[in-house]
Amino acid sequence: MSAQVFARIAGTGSYLPEKVLTNDDLAQFVETSDEWIRDRTGIRQRHIAADGETTCDLAEQASRRALEAAGVDASELDLIIVGTTTPDIIFPSTACLLQHRLGANGCAAFDVNAACSGFIYALAVGEKFIRSGTAKKVLVVGAETLSRMLDWSDRSTCVLFGDGAGAVVLTADAETGILSTHLHADGGKKEMLYNPVGVSVGFKPEEKNAGVRVLMAGNDVFKYAVKALDSVVDETLDANGLQRGDIDWLIPHQANLRIIQATAKRLALSMDRVIVTVDRHGNTSAGSVPLALDEAVRSGRVQRGQLLLLEAFGGGFTWGSALLRY
Repeated sequence: MSAQVFARIAGTGSYLPEKVLTNDDLAQFVETSDEWIRDRTGIRQRHIAADGETTCDLAEQASRRALEAAGVDASELDLIIVGTTTPDIIFPSTACLLQHRLGANGCAAFDVNAACSGFIYALAVGEKFIRSGTAKKVLVVGAETLSRMLDWSDRSTCVLFGDGAGAVVLTADAETGILSTHLHADGGKKEMLYNPVGVSVGFKPEEKNAGVRVLMAGNDVFKYAVKALDSVVDETLDANGLQRGDIDWLIPHQANLRIIQATAKRLALSMDRVIVTVDRHGNTSAGSVPLALDEAVRSGRVQRGQLLLLEAFGGGFTWGSALLRY
């Protein structure tokens, strides 16, 4: 019997666009206020990509930092996976564009679209490639320019999202790494959170902004997300024979501070053991978990050997978790 192989996070990286849009800035052109946004979401500001700055641009910067942290050259990569719902173009994939920029030509490269759960889904796929022995070094990225998809007159959605990218380099390890991943979806709830336009569906002439809208039933999404994340937390702990107090750090999708607090309560974790960036980043969709992870690593809070629980929930609905020994 062959020895067990783990996918270990060897390095992390992230990138945020230079432009910062505060709640007060938003209040200048949409009916809202800093207090209204903070009370409901915990968000104070978000980063917005500059004109001409694409998802691949953000992904490239995050990836180069992750590769440097891991001590891995791009030419050594066996696979690149980009989790995104805002690709530069329909095809080639953002992963292929990124592969060329990094000089990793020849390795496999593809995108994963699971909305805000995109990074967790991509991480799970990369982990399986390493466990199977098909790959030894994998670059996994979560990157988004959600600002390009927003109706900036709709205060129920435009206040929530921001742009950014995070990346990790996975390497094969005989000792430890990602212990388990758990993925779920419920396509029957599509109408609660979606973008109504695509290539096959097309555009309705009378809906000029159809392609740049995020449509969301906020209260319904909140309720479903809390229940789904509760369930996947229990599933993850049970699968690994762990108790709630065994987790060192919760690194959640940064969508809403109230959802984060509800998940922390479920784990019996104090908020000082939860990585929170939603106040400064907003919801960066697939970028949020790797952004938060990289900040936690580089700040020195997350240390080698600690047990981390990553989780996310997004449109689809999709949700999932990853438990890993960092």
